[in-house]
Amino acid sequence: MSAPSLEKALLGIAGVGLLTAPLLVAPFTVTLLNYMGIGALVALGLVLLTGFAGLTSFGQAALMGIGAYATAWLTARMGASPWLGLLFALGLTALVAAFLGAVTLRLGGHFLPLSTIAWGIAIYFLFGNIPGLGYHDGIQQIPPLTLAGLSLASNSAIYYLIWGTLAAAMWLVANLLDSREGRAIRSLRGGAAMIASLGVDLFRIRLAIFVLAAVLAGLSGWLYAHMNRYISPSPFEVRPSIDYLLMAMVGGPASIYGAVVGAAIVTLLKNFFQGLLPHLSSNAGQLEIVAFSILLILILQHARGGVMGTLRRWVSSRWSAACPQASKKGLPRRPLPALGTPLLRVDGAVRRFGGLIAVNNVSFEVKAGEIVALIGPNGAGKSTMFNLITGVLSPSAGKFTFLGKDMTSWPQRKIATAGIARTFQHVKLRPGMTLLDNVLLGTYPRTQAGFARGAMRLDRAEEAQATVEALRQLDRVGLGDKALDQAGSLPLGSQRMLEVARALAADPVLLVLDEPAAGLRHGEKEALAHQLRQLKSEGVTILIVEHDMDFVMGLVDRIIVMDFGAKLMEGLPADVRASPIVQEAYLGGVT
Repeated sequence: MSAPSLEKALLGIAGVGLLTAPLLVAPFTVTLLNYMGIGALVALGLVLLTGFAGLTSFGQAALMGIGAYATAWLTARMGASPWLGLLFALGLTALVAAFLGAVTLRLGGHFLPLSTIAWGIAIYFLFGNIPGLGYHDGIQQIPPLTLAGLSLASNSAIYYLIWGTLAAAMWLVANLLDSREGRAIRSLRGGAAMIASLGVDLFRIRLAIFVLAAVLAGLSGWLYAHMNRYISPSPFEVRPSIDYLLMAMVGGPASIYGAVVGAAIVTLLKNFFQGLLPHLSSNAGQLEIVAFSILLILILQHARGGVMGTLRRWVSSRWSAACPQASKKGLPRRPLPALGTPLLRVDGAVRRFGGLIAVNNVSFEVKAGEIVALIGPNGAGKSTMFNLITGVLSPSAGKFTFLGKDMTSWPQRKIATAGIARTFQHVKLRPGMTLLDNVLLGTYPRTQAGFARGAMRLDRAEEAQATVEALRQLDRVGLGDKALDQAGSLPLGSQRMLEVARALAADPVLLVLDEPAAGLRHGEKEALAHQLRQLKSEGVTILIVEHDMDFVMGLVDRIIVMDFGAKLMEGLPADVRASPIVQEAYLGGVT
């Protein structure tokens, strides 16, 4: 049985079990299952936020509380319909999350998780201090849900709504992750420089995921309020937030199914400890915290991928998937300028770091259809110049022109979208993603489908075209037979070619390679040079930033030599090799 077939079989068994559970188990077990489903909705948001986007939040319970209090106030105090309460709960939660995200998501490192604790505590105390919300007594007599005239007041009745909602949310999230925006989400851990080089708006993606995770928490709060029909501030403090984060970690932070598995494990363990620990100590609540703390430490030490991560590794080692088949029509290509047309012009570029001048009045030009090398010894300023061209750094002075347009002040993302694709000196791939998905990231600026189209699976035609393009680029660099292998399994030379394929998938006008031969063995360098010559024959214009003179001599049309931040000379490879000043720069003297 193939891995997809096994997954479908397991899902079918689980579906049948969930459908028949209220008919076969005790009412208390149904209540536990309801809490599992509600917790899994919050954990599903954390899978997106923490597992994929790398953003840790300790405030999801507070966002859940906003959804719960919004519908409770509107229905119990204002007499509105619970379904109107759903819209109000989701809208208010999304609005608050958008504000909090806009304020805090630019924080880095440990400051972001600390900020989520801060606003999570603040929202919790607001619940208990606003007169209209009942202070710490909360809101009672919340009306039950009714659907098509059928009351969902009992736990058995609302059970199907909870798990049906969860199933729909999982389907939408799975579709989203298998889309253009989903790949951008899955690449967020690759770093800001890599994300911007793909034409992705990093802040927009992070904010969208933050709001989506909050909406799932608000939806969970709406279900919680109408299931219990009474709410108070205590379920929405920081400690339940930690429980939800634990659910995502236990089940698998990079698996949507992990949200359900983690919610089930944590809910059952909490129920077990609450039944056992009072018999062992009068401080059962504190002992429960100790027990879950030990569980979290063990997971972080021995199973960071959670239950589903461990299972996925086991399954993937025994079954392999078939390479996807798609239509033969790829993405539309951008028109390329005629050979010899000036593409990139650098005039008087200067970059200062305090009192250090890393690039000092450098000028050169790259024309369509040629391979140009920017070389020099270590510390010559090559990488700084490269970062100026690609927008990672802003120049202190000078002008950069691309296809006749002044791009001096353009951000990195706009430069990438305009047609300059890059690779990195230190390879930046997503090792846990397949080669195909890594290259599909390069098609991001050439595709249009957003979050809604991806989640509703309305982007399939565009995805088929993008897949054809990605497979074509993998074939182009000799990696087509490994499309479904994980990128992290490749040797360094193949990883560099995979980066080239990702850059080519963006359909660039200019391909800029940052020290592509760094760390490669002699045979790998020869293979790389052969591939670059082939790309040139296909009309690709290439700018190589390199310090290995031997690698570029038989490869490029022109060479620009830098030393101590200045342009030393420019000319044909033979002239550069014979130049006494170049020999002195590299070897410390003429040979």
